[in-house]
Amino acid sequence: MAEVILSSGEKTFILHGIDADLRNDGRRRCEYRSMEIETKLMPQTHGSARLRIGNTDILVGVKVELDVPHADKPNEGKLKFFVDCSATATPVFEGKGGDELATTISNTLTNAYQSRNVFDLRTICILPRKKCWKMFVDVLILQCGGNLFDAVGIAVKAALFSTEIPKITATLDGGEPYIQLSDAFYNWTKLDTSNCPVIVTLCKIGDNYIVDPTAEELACSASGIVMSVTPLTSSTISVVVKLGHESIQIVTLAKMLKTGKNIGLQLNEGLMKALKEESQLGQQRLMYGFLR
Repeated sequence: MAEVILSSGEKTFILHGIDADLRNDGRRRCEYRSMEIETKLMPQTHGSARLRIGNTDILVGVKVELDVPHADKPNEGKLKFFVDCSATATPVFEGKGGDELATTISNTLTNAYQSRNVFDLRTICILPRKKCWKMFVDVLILQCGGNLFDAVGIAVKAALFSTEIPKITATLDGGEPYIQLSDAFYNWTKLDTSNCPVIVTLCKIGDNYIVDPTAEELACSASGIVMSVTPLTSSTISVVVKLGHESIQIVTLAKMLKTGKNIGLQLNEGLMKALKEESQLGQQRLMYGFLR
C-alpha cells in the first residue's frame, strides 16, 4: 500500500488525537467517513459499482459467462476475483508494485466468499455436471487514500447486488446440454447478496485501535487486522488477516474482533438500506420511461 512519510511530530499529533478519541478529520475512533456509491454505471457488464470514500476510489465490474462445473463440485457455479492496482492511484503501483497488495486483497475476497452461508454457488448452476455460470468480479483501484480492504469489500457487495443474470432454458438433448436464452430484454434474475460479507479493518495505534484509517493514520500503525463479517443472526467472522509487524495481545485482539463484528453489522445494514433505496428509485425511473 502507498506509504505516507510523516515526521515524528506529525505522528505524535495523530497519536494524541486518537488517545483523546478525536481524529484529525473530527471522527471518533470507531467512526467511518461518508461514502458515495454508484451502481449500474457500466452497461457492458452484468453488474457494476463505484465507491468513493475519502481519497479512495474503487471500481468493480461483474461479468458472467457459461462454463462447465468443476468435477469435484458438479452442482456449483464459479466465482473468480481479480484485483488490479492502477498505476495512476499512486507511483508505488507502477510496474509490478501493486501485485502483492492485489493478490492479498483477491485472496481475502476469495476466502470471504467461499462459504455457502455467504454466497451459495449452487444458485448459479444451470445443469449439474454440464453447464453453470462463471462469474468474474474485476476490481480496479483507481485512487488510494487508505482503507482499501473495506472499500473493496463494500464495492464488491454493491456490484453483486446490482448484478443481473440472463434467464435461460436448459435441457439435455441426447446427453448434451441445449441452452436457449430468453428473448425478453428484461428477463433476468438477481443474486441473493443478503449474507454477502463486508470487510472491516482495525488498525492499532498506540494503546487504541481505529476503523476506516486514512493514509496518514496507516503510517502511524504498526499492527492491525482485516476481518470479514457476514450479517447472519449472530454475525460470523469468516476471515481474519493480520497486518503489520508488531504483535497484538490476546485481550486486545478479542476486543478488536468484538468491535469489528458490531461495526460490520452496522455497516452492512446501512449499505443494504442504501442499495435497496437506489434500486427502488431505478425501477421507478424505468417504469416512468415505459409509461411515457
